[in-house]
Parts: sequence; structure tokens; C-alpha cells
Amino acid sequence: MQKQFGTSVWYRFALGAMIFLAAELAVPVRAQQWLQSIPRFPIASSDLTIRQHAETLKPFTVAGECGTFVGQQDGSFEAWVFPVKLLSHFRIEAELEDYSVPIDVNEQAAEIEVAPDHTTITYSHAAFTVREILFATPCDTNGAGVMALFQIDSVRPLKLTFSFTPEVKRMWPAANYNAPSPEWVKQGGSGYYLLHTDSDDLTGAVAIPGTQPGILAPYQERPKSWPTQLILSFDPKRDAGQYFPLLLASGNTTESAKPAALAAQLAKLNEGAAQLYAKTADYYAHFFDKRLVAETPDQHLNQAMQWAELSIDQLRVRHGDEVGLVAGFYSSGDSNRPGFGWFFGRDTLYTLFAVDGYGDFALTRQALEFLIKRQRDDGKIMHEYSQTAELVDWKNLPYEYAAADSTPLFLMAMEDYVNSSSDKEFLQQHWDVVEKAWQFERTHDTDGDGIYDNSQGTGWVESWPSGMPHQEIYLAALDQQASSAYARLARLMNKADQASSAEARAQKVASTIEQEYAGPMYAFSRNADGSLDKTATIYPSIAWWDGHYALKQSGEMFRRWASNEFSTDWGLRDLGEHEVFYDPISYHQGSVWPLFTGWTSVAEYRTGHTISGYAHLMQTADLTWAQDLGSVTELLSGAYFSPFGRSTTHQLWSSAMVLTPAIRGLFGITTDALHNSISVVPHLPAEWDHAVLRHVPVGRTFIDLSFKRDGAFLVVRATGGDARLLSGDGSKMKDGALRIPLPGVEVDIPHELPLPGSRTAQLKVLNQTADAHSLTLDLEAQGGSVYDLPLRVNGVPHTAIHTDGATLAQTAVGSAADGSSLHIVFPAGVGYQRQSVRLSW
Repeated sequence: MQKQFGTSVWYRFALGAMIFLAAELAVPVRAQQWLQSIPRFPIASSDLTIRQHAETLKPFTVAGECGTFVGQQDGSFEAWVFPVKLLSHFRIEAELEDYSVPIDVNEQAAEIEVAPDHTTITYSHAAFTVREILFATPCDTNGAGVMALFQIDSVRPLKLTFSFTPEVKRMWPAANYNAPSPEWVKQGGSGYYLLHTDSDDLTGAVAIPGTQPGILAPYQERPKSWPTQLILSFDPKRDAGQYFPLLLASGNTTESAKPAALAAQLAKLNEGAAQLYAKTADYYAHFFDKRLVAETPDQHLNQAMQWAELSIDQLRVRHGDEVGLVAGFYSSGDSNRPGFGWFFGRDTLYTLFAVDGYGDFALTRQALEFLIKRQRDDGKIMHEYSQTAELVDWKNLPYEYAAADSTPLFLMAMEDYVNSSSDKEFLQQHWDVVEKAWQFERTHDTDGDGIYDNSQGTGWVESWPSGMPHQEIYLAALDQQASSAYARLARLMNKADQASSAEARAQKVASTIEQEYAGPMYAFSRNADGSLDKTATIYPSIAWWDGHYALKQSGEMFRRWASNEFSTDWGLRDLGEHEVFYDPISYHQGSVWPLFTGWTSVAEYRTGHTISGYAHLMQTADLTWAQDLGSVTELLSGAYFSPFGRSTTHQLWSSAMVLTPAIRGLFGITTDALHNSISVVPHLPAEWDHAVLRHVPVGRTFIDLSFKRDGAFLVVRATGGDARLLSGDGSKMKDGALRIPLPGVEVDIPHELPLPGSRTAQLKVLNQTADAHSLTLDLEAQGGSVYDLPLRVNGVPHTAIHTDGATLAQTAVGSAADGSSLHIVFPAGVGYQRQSVRLSW
């Protein structure tokens, strides 16, 4: 069979034939040597593939429902088969025939290729090329989680030594044992390692077909730490055209940890390697068949949105017969915590607004049901739940209900799901859960002001220099939105009295916030004695999250958020840099989070600060290519463009903050699937003349939305379904399309991440105001800097445009519809200088 199906035959077939071919290649184990290398099969290509030169210290993640590789771009990694870390520090060394210098293969890492279904690291040496192809295997195979394939080409025979540290550690906080004892089990001309722990219910197994063991110290030797090694002798005449798979198996119960069971797992993985990859490739080949896809003039944004959907999906983790969303992955180092690789309530709930936006309602239901199952008896929604929670006394540890915000966010997310999906049956099925969450929310006000407070756990911050807050505006604003959400849900359930009560509470909370928190910057928190902590923070931006609420005195706050006080060139700080305890490398007092950047971008779009909203959206989107390729990191320095060393690099809600500001802000989409309608208030950048959104979900159907400029109008058309298209600003339908009036003049600003290590220096738009005949921009930029901003004129003669603070100029065609630009020279001076520009016509 191996001779009959060679590599050249495989590559003649398209992806659709891979599963059939994989089945043909699967020779029964009894008919072959026990573990074997396998004929090469095609690895799928994708238009989304990211290729870059490998940067050895930058991370990568390959994640699936049952396992993950987390490592560095030099190809070293640790491997998890959930919930067990099997091995770490996986590295490769080479010895070439008649070449007396040992070669550190990881130092030869030349290129990394990240595709939806796999990641490939290519090691390039003058005498050989090794490709390390890593992918997550489907969960429906016993013992599956992740697999690596090694593709080797060499001009001479080559000995490769694969070294690793055996771990066999259950994820935090489960109890673990001493370092495992590797035992080489010989099978035919090769074998595999059994990794024994001190318990008969926890054992691992690792194999690469055709390998021999490295150092196996006899019992008589003095105790010493020896490397665990798999040694492969590669002969290019004999072994060309083969993959050598890294097979990983874990036994986490008494039965599955038995040597015979682990051996069977390895054999099944070896036998089915081709099928396993084919299933993974097929899943991603059809991933966007029924998920939102953007087609705009900005290919970078299009791909960032697709990668955000993929990144979220790759954080689904199976837990028994459930599936939930974990918060993110990163190398665990000497701990047993792979980033935030366990289930979080608020991380999930913020992300579900994005998931609803791109239409994966099955994932939303799974994630909500995971939280519902763990609702506390008094109604509180969980904060975090480890993958090994059942192995410890989790309820008596301080983590499951540590935060207070999951409960209001649950009510908000439930309403968003019902509105987006039209799944009223799900609401009816879980109405008792919703009611319990609401009762918890409305009855936990400890100071009598009628607002849910921090007595039930942390709001946002988990530490604060002046002491933990009593009631954060963050939590108060969520309380208002949750009260309003519950009222609308109660009306759907024909519970008028409860709806009226909740509406009254929402109005009272909003009024109290204005009375107690308002100022040039809304206060960070209210103390138990009624005094305020007036620290300038980003947290009030959450008030605009669900689109039903707004703070009334916010003008100065938005100016400061858009300025260099808060806005870096890679996202928004959570604390103004002029505050006394601002610390750009702290967790809560000055670092940059894509999460906060997303909150603020949504708020800016909802309040007419669309240019700054776009700038902040693109800062997050551009992070897709900055570190863990295809994902967005957790947090970065507030001073320099550099992620934290401990930032979880494949972070759930960070990727969500590419999608929600784009879908609900830039495109301005609001879905009312219960009434089969969708409304739009689009804010396309001035340089775009068109855009299309494919597979926009409206309940159980999908539509396509097209946006096209036509003179002084933006024409929006829906096709492919019967949902009613509405305008959020009152524009009328004509010839089956919305014709939305455009402003006479539009301006764009450039977006681009700075070089690593840079300080903030880019142009900021502090405020924009417009009426029928004018546009005023309040700007700031480095003293003496000069900008030519793309300008679009919609139905206004150029000769009728007058400027103050800038001049009109002509630039290369393509920067705007007709090559016009706005030439601005900022005043001389050190640091940021401000300039107001007014255009009238």
C-alpha cells in the first residue's frame, strides 16, 4: 500500500477527495509494523495563510477542542491533551553524515506559516529542510488532541534527535505528582515511551514511528536528569516522501492509563493520521460557508475579521459532554496554567456579542448552557471554572464566583442572542435561570442607592492602589443595561409587571449614575461613604456596549479618550497617563488592552466619533499580525509598543474586539430577528467606495448586504433572504434599497501599527462635529508634523469648499475618490500640539 500511494498521486487530488484517500491509506495495524511513517498527503492551502520569517521568541498557538500546542516560532513547544500537559521543551538536533558539527535545528527556523487548519515551521539548512506541521485533531477520536508531522528532505543521511521534557501534569489546580518516569516500550524495530506518574490513573505515551530511544540510564547510575529523546535515522533514499508523526496519548483514568490502552491510542492515531488531518482541513475549508465574511477595499481588515472568527472558534474546549469557551492560551512555563486555558464567564459573555454578529448561534447556545449549568443557587453566574475543577473541591476555592459582572453580562448576552437568532424557545427553556440571575442582580445593593455593587465580587479591577472600590461605574453601567435587557426579555415572555419594574429600575440607575458619577470625566468609583474616586479611566465606555444606554455628559471624556492621554498607537490605556498612580506596565493602572480599545471603539461609533472609532478598531485588527499570528494578544505596555511578557497571546475577547466594533460600529448593524428585520447605520471610511458583507445572520437565515456610494448617497441593498432592511437614521427605501444621505465632505486618517518599542506619536482625532454645511475636526499630532489626509467630496463642488486650519491639495489618485486631500501643518513644539480644522461649503 505504501508503494501504491505515493506523494505525487496525493497532490493530484483536491481537498474534497482527502477523506476518501485517507481511508484508502489506512492499512490495518496488524498488517504492518506496529507504528510506521506515513506517505505524505497534501496539506490544504488557504487565502488566509499568514507567512512570515520566524522570530524565535514570538509565540504560536495551535488549538482545538481537545488539545493545544503552545510554543515559540523557533519550533519549540509544549503539548496538551486536555486537561494534561504531556510534554514541554520539545526541540530538535541534527547530525549529518560526514558532517562533524552537531546542528541545533531550532536555530535554523526560517519561516512560519499559519493557516486555519495547521501551522508549519520550516527549518532551513544548506544540507536539509525540515518542516514541522502542527494541527489539532478532531475530538471524536479516542485520545486525540493535537498531532505534529515532520517532513524531512536531506542531501545525505541524517540523524534527528527529538528531545523533550516529560510533564504529565494535570491543569491547575488539580494535584500532581513527581516528574514522570519514562519507560521505553520496544515494538518491532522501534517503540514508544510510556510516561509513568506516581498514580495509576495518570500516564502518558509519546512516539514517533521509526525512532529509537536516547539515553536510558540503568538503575545502578547515580540519579541525574537525562534528556528524554527520540532518535530518528533518516535515509533520503529510503524515507523520502514520508511523514513522521509525533503521536501523543494521555490516560486520565485508571482504565485509559493502562499501558495497553495507551498503546492502542498511539496505534489508532498512527493508523488514522491522514483521516484526522483531512477532517480538520475539511472543517476549516467550509468554516465560512455560514459565517459572516467582509469584502471591503481593505483586505487587511477583511482577513482580520475572518481570523478573529477562527481565533474564537479555536478556543472551544470540550469538557465531558459539554463545550465551553476558554479565555486564551499561552505557554505555561514551569506552571500548569496554559495562559487562561480554562472557562471564564465574563470573557465568554463579551465574546458572544461577536459570535452572534457572525452567526454561530450553536456556539452561543453551547457557551450559555455551560454557564447556566454552573449558576449558583442564588442566581449568580460563574466567573471561572478550571478544566480540572471536578478533581478538586472547586466550590470552596475562591475562584468560581469571584467577579460580580458575569451576572449582568449574562442577562445582556441572553437578550442579544434572542434578538439575533429569534430563538425564543431557548429563552423559554431557561427562563427560570434568567429570573434567578435578575433576582440576584436587583437585590444586591448594600448601600441603598439602588445600584448593584462590588459586595458580590470584583467589578473590573482586581487590585487598586487606594483600596478595592465599593461600587465601580463599570459595574453600575452594566447594571443599568442588564436591567433594561431583562425588561425587554420579560415583555417577550408576556410578564408585563416584571418588565415595568425592571424598566423603572433601569431608569433609576441611569438617573443615579448621572447624579453621583457625572463630571468632566465620570468618576471611576463611589466609596461606601458616598465620596468619589475621580481617577480618569476608560471604564465608563462600557455604558454604550449594548446600544440602549448612554452617559449624558460625555463630550470631554471622549476628547480625552481619543487624545494621547489614553490613546496610544496600538490601543487604549485603561488609565490616563497623567494620573498619580499611572503605571504603563501594571495590569490595571495604565496598560493597553484590546478589550478596552474595543469597548471604546463601539462607544465612539455610537456617538458620532467615527474617525477615532475607526482608528481604534484598526489598531486592534492590525494586532492580528503582531505576535501570535492570527490571534490578538491580551495586553500591552502603555508606554511602548510591546506586549507584556505574560500576556496571553491567543486571547478570546481580544479577537472579539475586532468583530463587534466592525459589525456593530463601522457597519452599524442591529438585528431584530424576532421581527425579521435588520437596521444599518454605516460609517464607511472615506476611502471606501463599496463594501459587501456575506452571510449576515438574521435569525435562521442569512442575507448579503452591499454598500455602494452613488454621488451624495450610500446605497445599501439586502439580497438572499426575506429580512426587512431598515435604516437606523430614518433613510427611505427606493427601488428595493436604502439611500442614505452622505455628508458633503469626509476625511480619513492613516492607520498603521508603529515599529516595536515605539512610543505614541501618531495623529489623533479628538473630536468631530458636522452639520449640513460644515465639518470641524479637533486634532493633535507631534509638533511640526505634516499630514495629507484623504478627502472625499460628496456632491459638493470643490470650489465651494472653504477651509480653516488646513488647505486643500491634490494627491495621487487612489487616496480618495478624486485624489483630493487635506494638507495640515501642526504648530511647532515639543510633543503633541493641537490644531482645529474646519471645512465649510
